Amino acid sequence: MSAPDPPADAQAGRLPGDLAEAGVYATAAAGFDHGLVVLAMGLPFWLVPSEAGFRLLVEPAELVAVDEQLGCFDRESRDWPPRPVADAAPARRLELVTPLWWALAVLAVYGVQGVWPGRGEAAGALDARAVFDGGEWWRVGTALFLHADLGHLLSNLISGVFVFAAVVTTLGRGRGWLLLAGAALAGNLAVAALHYPGAYRSLGASTAIFAGLGLLTGRAIRGVRRPGRPHPWRAVFAPLAAGVTLLALFGAGGRETDVGAHLAGFAAGLVLGFAAGRSQLKATAAA
Repeated sequence: MSAPDPPADAQAGRLPGDLAEAGVYATAAAGFDHGLVVLAMGLPFWLVPSEAGFRLLVEPAELVAVDEQLGCFDRESRDWPPRPVADAAPARRLELVTPLWWALAVLAVYGVQGVWPGRGEAAGALDARAVFDGGEWWRVGTALFLHADLGHLLSNLISGVFVFAAVVTTLGRGRGWLLLAGAALAGNLAVAALHYPGAYRSLGASTAIFAGLGLLTGRAIRGVRRPGRPHPWRAVFAPLAAGVTLLALFGAGGRETDVGAHLAGFAAGLVLGFAAGRSQLKATAAA
């Protein structure tokens, strides 16, 4: 269906006596879009170019009804079209790149370990007595960047990149790294406290990796356990079982595996992930 041709005096730029002006638009496309609203009402319209812009003309008897519908159209079209999804791509790529920066930092530290063999482990490994008797609290964090050998390093790098990428994608870049650091430090501190005053030494990023697994598990549990859902604790079983299964498969076997550190990291992440999931849900509801 096309719009009728404008009267001769409308073509000349004068408002004809038998038509009323419903709006003036900067472009023909904008005028025609609003004219489609008039057509949807089953009424004719005329779009007339003028010095002020493109004038939308309608029958005078229908002007009030047309104005009402055009107002509704303008309100509903506000902020339309939405921003393209591609606009979020740079931020998403940055989230996925940050785990690689962590991997480069760990590789750099391992290179320094090779230049001064034994010195890094002596000064930075997690040592329960050094932490609580000597006040060397930095060991809780520095131990996360030290590794015993190349095999230990590579296994932690590969799994860490994937786990940390999942954490920052789920929880956000800044929030994810902050929660990950907090859970890893809390895990190392807890396992050192459990062994104190006995002799206990540990190093490696695996505590942080299992803290990341705990964060994802806690966040998933919070997501399924919502008020009003029938039998909410049944829904908790699936994400909790998945997280515990991965912990058992990769964190409880092998020679010289520090099961206590893995459990402590996972538990700390589980608690923080659950709490973070709750605050995220509240923020979403408020929005």
